[in-house]
Amino acid sequence: MTTDTPAALGKVLFRIANPELIPAERYYDPEFFELEKKQMWPHAWQMACRLEELPELGDYTVYDIFDKSVLMIHTSEGVKGFLNACRHRGVKLAHGPGKCGSEGFVCPFHGWRWNGEGENTFVFGKRIFSEEIITRAQIDLARVRTEYWAGCAFINFDDDAPSLRDSLGPVAERMDARHADKLKMDWWCGTVLPTNWKLAMEAFMESYHVMQTHRQLYDLTPNATHHYGRNVDDLPVNEDLNGPETVEQMFRFIENIHDGMGGGIVHETEVAVLERLRTLDVPQDDAAIATQTFYTQAWQDIEADMRTRGADAFELAKVSQEVEFNAVEFMFPHFFLLPMFEAMASYRIRPLTPETCLFEIWSLVIRPDGEPFDTPVEPTMLPYNSQDFPEIPRQDYSNLPIQQLGLHNLDYLRIGKGFQGGDSEGLISNYQRVIDGFIAGLDKETLRKAQNVANSGFQSTILDIGF
Repeated sequence: MTTDTPAALGKVLFRIANPELIPAERYYDPEFFELEKKQMWPHAWQMACRLEELPELGDYTVYDIFDKSVLMIHTSEGVKGFLNACRHRGVKLAHGPGKCGSEGFVCPFHGWRWNGEGENTFVFGKRIFSEEIITRAQIDLARVRTEYWAGCAFINFDDDAPSLRDSLGPVAERMDARHADKLKMDWWCGTVLPTNWKLAMEAFMESYHVMQTHRQLYDLTPNATHHYGRNVDDLPVNEDLNGPETVEQMFRFIENIHDGMGGGIVHETEVAVLERLRTLDVPQDDAAIATQTFYTQAWQDIEADMRTRGADAFELAKVSQEVEFNAVEFMFPHFFLLPMFEAMASYRIRPLTPETCLFEIWSLVIRPDGEPFDTPVEPTMLPYNSQDFPEIPRQDYSNLPIQQLGLHNLDYLRIGKGFQGGDSEGLISNYQRVIDGFIAGLDKETLRKAQNVANSGFQSTILDIGF
């Protein structure tokens, strides 16, 4: 840990000196990748599993990051993380989700065993070992620090790191207000992208790409051309719609998000409610009042529908009006929630090599208690170019591999700093500079504050992160 911040940052390989310019080598250089692996990931909170993956005592799954493997077990104290290695000679004990039975976890090499609490229950030929090297503390599975938020278990290999909530900052309160802890999986898919993990995340840190990549959404966005300060003849201008036309367009926009995300972000139950509002009585000549009327009624009706079905809905109208939120919420270093009404989508990205990553998508909904549902315990893995992905992820995935190839021809990637009330690519710069802070070994309180700033949502401008 350093006390000379400028000097430490000055030594960072491919450091971001200008917040509007990101050195391209950060996305493929093996040495920089190793710095992230050694200096950042072991000290940052990582979303290891959703709690609903492990509903019963003894259920377990595995979270892998680089050469570290964590066994997540539903113990009598809740879901806990343990290093996934035999304490004898290191054999990996589990390779995926499962149920810890009466025998517990058995090492296939020499037969050592552990129960569902991580406690060693058997050492074959115990007398051959010196007593001082097989004490309880030395042969029980090694604990990994575990904390909970948003219905997930997070792990941190650094026992001295600030708490999870302190590291998250205000984003935790924003998502708490939207009952993120009550969300349940509808589906879970994953893919290996031929893309650096940061590049994969950055596709979801700005909406500047929507006009070209997701044109079907852009064409339904009110005031789209003015939002970017553009004057482009071949782009739609939607501000002249009357009240009923505005309502129809808003419904079609939301329906398109539902369809394009396979029910993620906007759930099918929400679309069914909104369908009934297409003929809502709104002023003919006032699009602004029509918009307000539509959303106010939508909030009320979606909440009422959920409560009628027995789901523990939050006060959607109240929260939407009183608690600011972003359409894409980022939690450093690799986790996203995408709220709109009561449902959400979620992303988790993990690095594999300097130019590949594991990308996972969840569709999440607040489901009535006790409603039967076959909850997935692992993702459906698809090729990144699979037509089985919904349209919006397919469109993003089509860009990322060729972006990874193209940036090898650049010195820097250029970041749009944005303007007040407009779009910005600032989040990309903000979180990338936090990575520099970890690589530089800055003190934990400085890094905590920087993470709080970076967790600011995808429309953020370039912000002062404190260093």
